[in-house]
Amino acid sequence: MRSLILAGAAALLFPSCKNTSTVHKEPYHWPSVQPPVAEKKPKDVGRFGDKRIDDYYWMGDYFFKGPDSTKVVDYLKAENAYTDTMMAGTSGFQEKLFQEMKGRIKEKDESVPYFKKGYFYYTRFEEGQQYYILCRRKGAMSAPEEILLNVNELAKGHPYYAIGSTSVSPDNKLLLYGVDTVSRRQYTLHIKNLETGEIYTDAIPNTEGYGVWANDNKTIYYTAKHPVTLLSEKIMRHTLGSMAPDELVYEEKDKSNYINVGKSKSERYIFITSEATMSSEVRYAEADVFRPEFKVFAPRMQDVLYDVSHQNDHFLVRTNKDAQNFRLMETPLDQTDVSHWKELIPHRKDVLLEGVDVCRNFLVISERKGGLVQLNIRNLKNNDSYYLDFGEPAYTAYVGTNPDYNSEVLRYNYTSLTTPTSVFDYDMNTRQKKLLKEQEVLGGYDKTQYVTERLIATAKDGSKVPISLVYKKGFKKDGTQPLLLYGYGSYGNSLDASFGSARLSLLDRGFAYAIAHVRGGQEMGRQWYEDGKLMKKKNTFTDFIDCAEYLIAQGYTSKEHLYASGGSAGGLLMGTIVNMRPDLFNGVVADVPFVDVVTTMLDESIPLTTNEFDEWGNPKNKEAYDYMKSYSPVDNVIPRDYPNLLVTTGLHDSQVQYFEPAKWVAKLRVNNTGKHVILLKTNMDFGHGGASGRFDYLKDVALRYAFFCALEGIDMKKD
Repeated sequence: MRSLILAGAAALLFPSCKNTSTVHKEPYHWPSVQPPVAEKKPKDVGRFGDKRIDDYYWMGDYFFKGPDSTKVVDYLKAENAYTDTMMAGTSGFQEKLFQEMKGRIKEKDESVPYFKKGYFYYTRFEEGQQYYILCRRKGAMSAPEEILLNVNELAKGHPYYAIGSTSVSPDNKLLLYGVDTVSRRQYTLHIKNLETGEIYTDAIPNTEGYGVWANDNKTIYYTAKHPVTLLSEKIMRHTLGSMAPDELVYEEKDKSNYINVGKSKSERYIFITSEATMSSEVRYAEADVFRPEFKVFAPRMQDVLYDVSHQNDHFLVRTNKDAQNFRLMETPLDQTDVSHWKELIPHRKDVLLEGVDVCRNFLVISERKGGLVQLNIRNLKNNDSYYLDFGEPAYTAYVGTNPDYNSEVLRYNYTSLTTPTSVFDYDMNTRQKKLLKEQEVLGGYDKTQYVTERLIATAKDGSKVPISLVYKKGFKKDGTQPLLLYGYGSYGNSLDASFGSARLSLLDRGFAYAIAHVRGGQEMGRQWYEDGKLMKKKNTFTDFIDCAEYLIAQGYTSKEHLYASGGSAGGLLMGTIVNMRPDLFNGVVADVPFVDVVTTMLDESIPLTTNEFDEWGNPKNKEAYDYMKSYSPVDNVIPRDYPNLLVTTGLHDSQVQYFEPAKWVAKLRVNNTGKHVILLKTNMDFGHGGASGRFDYLKDVALRYAFFCALEGIDMKKD
């Protein structure tokens, strides 16, 4: 999935306490230097008799290991040098922003512990360290600390180091964890003996980064990836200490499906799930059985999605079968075929049923109504049902870490555009909640000095598009102040309003920050997603433009002060809006943008392509080819005055390959008839998610913010 996983893209792209009225304005003077000129090597990549010339196809040679690999790297370095030169006047300001944002982070910090099988587990950070330390204490938090992983030590010598996930064996003695040192999400699984500290030699390469323990404490199930396409194609079974090759448990033949393996919260069952955009299939086996045969829960059906949870004497099934917004079913443990499913929660036209968390005596149902998350608690002991109240116009609430199947206390997280992430324990019997921790923002953050709003824009077809908005008190709605509009709108991923301490560095300089909840997400239900993909994809782009025009009409900003940002599939959104309405934005940041849609989706050797035919379409079909080409950013660059652009990418990106934004920038430069700047910044060490350290990524954020502030004319010397 070409989704941006940057600790929450919307949160990063923007929230010390300066008075906005003291912000000084001074036009930024861009250096008079010429950008690199990319060599043209025309190649016809068209289909169906359509002549479609790609002058920069050769830029993919580093990825495809072609003859121009060295030339590609040299070109990207030249672009970096040009960007550094153009932004040189902001270097001191970038450092100031970095230190300002870093200064809000509590460096010595600790997560709220959760309890599982006799141990309290938590992570902590030490002052000055980039990575976390995974710890546990037996029985009570007063017991001696056991350090399971010190990621700071493991990461030494690596420009990039990421832990995929961690899993402790049922007997509490072994730790399974995945490691990626390249930033292409190809993880090697390792096993650590928690009693002796020994790292076993059972290293398992090229996985999705996680595994599932069977209940015998020696069998591990994991997802293996294809080394080129990076598709999750096989579920394998590994036995500790065995010299035999790992066993193939399941192989997915349909290349449009993702597969994964998981374990029920009750720890009784292991599930293998195969899922595409519009259909899914689950297999299951008992976790106590050695080398079990997995049974099909219900055969895959066209346009039917379902997922399965185990609770007591039955399975729960969340499905869209005859229910666009999903409904909840139950079925006996020995009768899983669809003919035995019995409805528990019916379909509702105005409520999307997003997920279910099970406990022995309770259900916690995550729903979405009117664009906002709701948590519904159902007490199975007395059949009582009620909703939690959150009390803000725009927010995010979600079920936290709740590994104990027998617990009657719900751990949930809450945040909004003004409320830092907060962790609560909620007693589902007494209905009493307890705040365990609110993210501490250093430097005197006062949430009462910021205002959040929920607005509704009307799209050209009459659809009502929500906008979440935040600004600092004193913001003038007279069209003179800057506003950053963020968007995504793909894969049914919903953008919820959440806090980001880095964002304060823009809000305190007079910016408003807004999220356009455009179609292609799932904020307003499943239909909201259906109306923003495949042959309706253009709704995503026009919704964003309509939101921008609404904000201008309401006086929140003007064209001269309006900025936009999005990453990955949200970068596609950015690429398309600058083609459709280049006059509407003063500046745009497109992070790791998916902009060469047709070429990428025609090439099944490029990672993730076949998984996404149901999202974008398969351009081997003429109707899909023509429609995708009609909006694909690279294909619609023509001579015009483009807005100021900062485009970022990563050389090792596994979701959107570096050559897409590189080709796009080269073509934009040739066709730009105005004097606005177009910059490309390639991170030569990282991939899709950027830097792995908790501070390093802020340097990239500082670059983006400095770009916006330079365009806005904020005086960086007096700031």
